[in-house]
Amino acid sequence: MSDAELDEFLAAERTCRVATTGPDGPHLTALWFLWHDRTLWLTSITRAKRWAQLKRNPQVSVLVDAGHDYAELRGAELRGDVEFVGEAPRTGENVPELAEPERLFARKYFGGDQMFHDGRHAWMRLRPHTVVSWDFRKLG
Repeated sequence: MSDAELDEFLAAERTCRVATTGPDGPHLTALWFLWHDRTLWLTSITRAKRWAQLKRNPQVSVLVDAGHDYAELRGAELRGDVEFVGEAPRTGENVPELAEPERLFARKYFGGDQMFHDGRHAWMRLRPHTVVSWDFRKLG
């Protein structure tokens, strides 16, 4: 996919798969996400296994894919190190770098501009160092 196609695809999709590693091996979970300014924003329960693994080792691989039949398959794998942003768990403190991602995330998933803070989730961002994408619809 071109950069523009990748941006459009990641903006439209709702669920990603996040692969982490820990002492007991790989761990794969599904999360909602936001793609904004070439950055993948993830919110996770801070008591989740993925959070603990990423605190120990921030390396992550994230997969977003779509399509049912072979000729419809498309997707992207994003790899890099996550960065933790804001307080954990998130309580709504003023964190300027979260203002826009939270507004956009709330709009995408909750239909409004206000992010709900439940005191259990916190933010990570991934500025991928590697992106591999594919779109079998182009195969003809």
